[in-house]
Formats: sequence, C-alpha cells, structure tokens
Amino acid sequence: MKAVFPLSIALAAAIASAPAMAQKTASQGIDEYRAMLQDGNPAELFEAKGEDLWKKVRGPKSASLEKCDLGKGPGVVKGAFVELPRYFADTQRVQDLESRLVTCMETLQGFNGAEIAKTNFGRGEMANVTALATWVAAESKGARFNLSQAHVQEKTFYEVGKRLFFQRGGSHDFSCASCHGEEGKRIRLQDLPILTKNPGDGVGFAAWPAYRVSNGQMWSMQLRLNDCYRQQRFPYPGFGSDATIALATYLGVNAKGAASVAPAIKR
Repeated sequence: MKAVFPLSIALAAAIASAPAMAQKTASQGIDEYRAMLQDGNPAELFEAKGEDLWKKVRGPKSASLEKCDLGKGPGVVKGAFVELPRYFADTQRVQDLESRLVTCMETLQGFNGAEIAKTNFGRGEMANVTALATWVAAESKGARFNLSQAHVQEKTFYEVGKRLFFQRGGSHDFSCASCHGEEGKRIRLQDLPILTKNPGDGVGFAAWPAYRVSNGQMWSMQLRLNDCYRQQRFPYPGFGSDATIALATYLGVNAKGAASVAPAIKR
C-alpha cells in the first residue's frame, strides 16, 4: 500500500493538469509539424515549374513572360509580389498577381485570358497561373508588404474590400469578420488571425500562395478567397473578380510591414 499511495497522488495530479497540458501541446504540436514540413515544402516543386514557365517560349505568339510587367518594370520579379494588388495603367484597373499574370499571358504569349479565367483551379493553364504565382511570390520571400494607395482606384478598392470584409450574408449569415475579426478564434485546431490590422510576419495575407497538406494542392490567394466565400455559403466569385481583388487590397494594405513567407505550408 505504501508504494501505491505516492503513485496515486502523482496520477491524480497528472489527470488534473491534463487539459492544460493537452491544449498547450496541441498548439505547439501544430507549429512543430509545420516547421518540420517546411524543410521539404512541396511548394518548391511548383516554384520550379513556375520559373520554367516564366522563361519558356509558349503560346500562339511563341514568347516567354520575361517582359511581363508586374509593377516594377518589364521582367522585374523581385519585390513585385509584396506590392500587389496595385493599379496598372495599361489595363486601367487594379490587379492582383494572378490576374496580372493572365494579362501578360494574353498580351505577350497570345493566350485567351477569358478562357483561362473560366478554367477550374488546378486545371490547364489555370494550374500554370498558380505555379507562376508561386514562383513570383517566392522571389519576394522575406520582403515586407507595402501596397500603394496613391491612385484613386487603389483607394476605392481598399474601401470596397473593407465593406466586403464585414458584409454578412449567405445561409449562415457569415462575413469574413466572423472568423477574422476578433482575438482568440479558432476552427478546430486552426488559429484564426485578426485581419483587420497587421496580423504579423507570415500570417494571413503574407502566407499565400501555400501548399495545403490536407488535400495535396497548391492554393493561390484567389483560391483561398474563393473558398472562404464557399464556406460562408456565398456564390462562388469568378476568377480575378473585382470583389476578390478588392478584398486582397484590403488585406494587403492592412498587412503593411509584415514579412512574406509565401509560399507557405498549411494544414
């Protein structure tokens, strides 16, 4: 009996502290899991494909994308990602990285931009757009977001994006702010950052494109936003819609000063 008593006390103490220990371990475990996977992030394969597509002669015009202007001049890639979305004079609209890449594929290579926009994510030329966006994002890894608000359209898109962020609707009466407007929210074991302000380095907008381990897919920012609409039970937005670009503008401006870790890895 003398041997059992101390063991019983220790067991009771362990059980009493189990919930706190389990909660701490779960959160830390996810971070450790991501850190471990980051060393062999499958996004690297998409990066390599994207770089090859950038330099490769393709399309009806038999041209590469090496003269594509992402906002810093023809062919300049480094630093472009963390300044998008932005206004482009040639299209007279605010564009994010993916819609701008489609513009370049159309004007430089002769692809049909409207047909690409209709293609499902992960298929055909849309899969190539995702790979290109992954590589372009990787070229700015560690750089800090600094989206322009100099042009009137950039300011308008920010304000529209802000309204869309708080707009409630759908069968569940959700908005973006339902998940990302308060501290301490989580879906299962997934922490939900506040996106109405700078959430910090590599969080929120500063983490996409990202490789999704759960489904083995590379997700662009357009797909991330579209899937958020799906989960809110909203109609699925069209690729490169003003709504998704306005939301990206709002999130990107709010992320000013945050370091990009894209392409990241997600659950």
